[in-house]
Amino acid sequence: MLKSIKTSVLAVILISTAVIAHAQKKVNEGTLTYGITYELTAEQQSMASQLPAETKLKFNGNLLKIEMQQGPAKITIISDGVQKNGLVLVDVPPIQKQYAVKTTKEESEQTMGKPPVLSDFKATGEKLKIGNYNTEKYTYKDDKGAAFELWATNDIQLPEGIIGEEFKALKGTPIKFTRVQNGVKAVLTITSVAEDKVGPITLDVPAAYEVTTMDALRAMGGQ
Repeated sequence: MLKSIKTSVLAVILISTAVIAHAQKKVNEGTLTYGITYELTAEQQSMASQLPAETKLKFNGNLLKIEMQQGPAKITIISDGVQKNGLVLVDVPPIQKQYAVKTTKEESEQTMGKPPVLSDFKATGEKLKIGNYNTEKYTYKDDKGAAFELWATNDIQLPEGIIGEEFKALKGTPIKFTRVQNGVKAVLTITSVAEDKVGPITLDVPAAYEVTTMDALRAMGGQ
């Protein structure tokens, strides 16, 4: 029933947002949609069919929520982008089970590693319209010396917690950028930001859910 938990968590890791404030239109609540492409090594090709081509997340302030269906299980991931703690809810109707896993910043860093330190952001002056956003190309480096590029806009501003800390030195909102997590390289593009009411998002465990651990969930799925 739970064999795809690992894939779900990987997907969430990959779409961890990386956008920053200092933009013109503030959107504090809504739905964010990313398109995702991957640059996989030969060894990683076997996971290609399991990786999502698109991810949607709902956000309200610094809290975000991702909902997905993995086989019979409905999985909801809630995260505080500032405090770095979170909650994973797994609802498996066929066996009438509901599980909750609380996550901390320390546990996330043990699983995913610490966020990369990015620096040396330089605007190139090259402009491009991506979707509804006017963007400019930037180059930058990570703490291992690898070079990257991204396209950023000043058209929108999202909450700090939805963004991630890697791009604090960037004066704009990345619309198209690269993430490397657990050795998997993904290119993410914001395709839409819907300014809608998503309601309260909370890290409180619902009363009907049994609190467990991620290791226990993986064991249930035979991993």
